[in-house]
Amino acid sequence: MTVERKSSITKFLEQESAGGILLVIAALFAIALANTPFNTYYAMLLDTTVAVQVGALEVNKPLLLWVNDGLMAVFFLLVGLELKREFVEGELSDRKSIILPGLGAIGGMAVPAAVYLYFNWDNPETIGGWAIPAATDIAFALGVLSLLGSRVPITLKVFLTSLAIFDDVGAIVIIAMFYTSNISMTALIVSGLCLIALYILNRRGVFEKSLYFLFGLIMWVSLLKSGVHATLAGVALAMFIPLKCAREPDISPLKTLEHDLHAVVAYFILPVFAFCNSGINFSGVGMDDILHPMPLGIILGLIVGKQVGVFGLCWLGIKLKLTELPEGMNLPALYGTAALCGIGYTMSLFIGSLAFEGGSMDSVLDERIGIIIGSVVSGLIGYLILNATLKNNKS
Repeated sequence: MTVERKSSITKFLEQESAGGILLVIAALFAIALANTPFNTYYAMLLDTTVAVQVGALEVNKPLLLWVNDGLMAVFFLLVGLELKREFVEGELSDRKSIILPGLGAIGGMAVPAAVYLYFNWDNPETIGGWAIPAATDIAFALGVLSLLGSRVPITLKVFLTSLAIFDDVGAIVIIAMFYTSNISMTALIVSGLCLIALYILNRRGVFEKSLYFLFGLIMWVSLLKSGVHATLAGVALAMFIPLKCAREPDISPLKTLEHDLHAVVAYFILPVFAFCNSGINFSGVGMDDILHPMPLGIILGLIVGKQVGVFGLCWLGIKLKLTELPEGMNLPALYGTAALCGIGYTMSLFIGSLAFEGGSMDSVLDERIGIIIGSVVSGLIGYLILNATLKNNKS
């Protein structure tokens, strides 16, 4: 059992790191387009209206929002599947093994948010972005780790992945609690009925995924109309996908779906999201724009806040003997990993799009500049520390 689990985790990590490389390429391509005469066409593409109508029900959105609300719901479906599997029978099912990454995730969300709030507390237009530096992009972080090759112990990768899973849980809670608006009770009731239907399917041992997808789609549309962010439908749907089938114990609908979605998410959905959200035009951008409280809060939150929060709370937990370092890791490696957690790219962009959606100020430029600078610097610091720390490790 242990050998199979490690083999599965290793395969997953390798795929995610490859996806991180595609993310970089997609982001750089978008930035290149945004800073050339093709910028007009890039903007036109994102503003292209896509409408789907069934009778009186119509979903009419620009392409950018179809990506952020639609494709990212599939991403959150995968996140939810991973969460359920890990907590039921994976690495996070062992209470002892979850304390260290759990502490790291708490510190890695609270301290960066506090850093951002320090710079933006008195500005009602920017204070809503406090959750932006709290995010961690696992695909990018694992992509940086992959550059170090076989010197990276599997325990370090598992720790980073586990921390990112807890981080995702925190992001889901934050989105549900703080980034909702104009609530429609009728749409919420429809969503609630979908949850009841999914529960009944699960309890009756139904493992045909098409039925779950049908109610999941209805729930996504209702949440889209409710004011609660539609991507949460993906997480909710994942919680009801059966892990095992009573009639056929060897079949796992959850694991099958998780496996099928990995390639789609890693090699298509996240690169498309990065392409659609990374196109920053840097013409006219100066130090005043970078040192504005919003981007500065994001930059320092990702670089300083993540290192202090993740490493500090983990170190405190170790000193208080609440937990211990996994085999093959030491404090310098832990610190380097904490720095890598400052790569917030994809999730930070997503939360930023929610925080300033429909805002009264032109904040998109400021927000993305901070995310890019903070993520790049964090990745570089983490790589340099781990490269020095793991230099003498044998493969």
